[in-house]
Order: sequence, then structure tokens, then C-alpha cells
Amino acid sequence: MANIHTNHYLENNKLYAGGQAVHKPAYPGKQPINPAKHVAVVACMDARLDVEDMLGLQTGDAHIIRNAGGVVNDDTIRCLIISHHLLNTNEIILIHHTRCGMLAFTDDLLKAGLEGDPAAEKLLGQATGRAFTSCKKSSAMPSAFHAFRGPLEPLDGPRNARQTERLEWDVRRGMSAILNHPWIPTSGPDAVTVRGFIYDVDTGMLGEVSYPGTMGSFG
Repeated sequence: MANIHTNHYLENNKLYAGGQAVHKPAYPGKQPINPAKHVAVVACMDARLDVEDMLGLQTGDAHIIRNAGGVVNDDTIRCLIISHHLLNTNEIILIHHTRCGMLAFTDDLLKAGLEGDPAAEKLLGQATGRAFTSCKKSSAMPSAFHAFRGPLEPLDGPRNARQTERLEWDVRRGMSAILNHPWIPTSGPDAVTVRGFIYDVDTGMLGEVSYPGTMGSFG
């Protein structure tokens, strides 16, 4: 029975990529608080991702947790622990995507630009195609932007092997962070499953990322 709903949503994704509408947008009426399919999805906030549509989720099926990059940070883990232990989810789907903005900068570069470094401002402006306006102030928060590891890619650049590898690295790092957290069980009667994917914004298709595997380098 493990992954039964995840597998179903992958089939829905094929229909979506083929042009079929699987998600029903109408208000479904009164529903219980627990997600009906016991699924939690972690995905990027990118405007090109409509998680309900791409997976054919219906209202009430799943928790959807979104942030810049779909990264597994402290707040993501917080949400997943609550989702699992209090609201009975046991299948976790992690989704990154092609052409992601998190490939186009590093944490240090963005911080330097926000603090007013002219060279960083210039690079960020080139990356985004718009004037980067520095705040010229330093801040302790956020402590990290969680830019993806590896050599920089142009913002919204077409998919290539290096971009795909960097996305796979971060998906695996996110999966590892979930699977190795002491409060998220991966064995026994209360175990969760975790699977990771890359969504292609040009085709609408999800491609699964193997795990375990390499999680990247700074080179």
C-alpha cells in the first residue's frame, strides 16, 4: 500500500501534461481537517507551478507546503512533523522544477547585493534582467536563502544537464533531511514515505529523482 496515492498522482500528472484538467475547482462542501489522501507536498512557490492541477489533487486531499525553491528548511520540517503526527499524513512528495530562480544566485551574492555591494548589484541585475535596488542595510534575518548548490545558471535558462544535476542534488538533500529527522519515522507502523521529483515547466511532466545519490559540491 506504500505510495499508493503518490503513484495515482503521477498518473494524473501524465493526463495534465497531455492537456486534461484533473483538478476540480468547485467548492466541495464540508470536509474533515485531516487530508483525505494522507499526502503532504513540498513544492516551490514559482508561479508556473499549480500543484493541485499538476497532480490532480482535489480540495481536502493533501497538505501543500510552498516556499522559494521548495527547500526543506526548519519551517518545512516543522510543518511536516505537524502534518504527520497530528493530521495523519504518511506520504511526502517533494517537487523542484526546471528554470528555477534558486539556480541563479548564491546566498553570499544576494546578501552582498542587499547590503550595497556594487559588484553584487551588477551581477544580480544581469541575472534578473531588471535593475537590482539595494537596501544598503545588513540584517541577521533570514539567516539563509537556501540557494541551490553548484555553479550558477542564468535566470530562467533552458534546461540542460548541469541544471538538472543541480536540481537533483537539492531534491536529494531535501529527501535526506526528511528521512533522517528523528521525529519523522521511516520504519514501523507509523512510517512515512518520501519521493522527490523535478517538474519540467516546459512540458508539464514530473520526473522522479533517484535516492540515495550524490548531493553536490561547491566546485
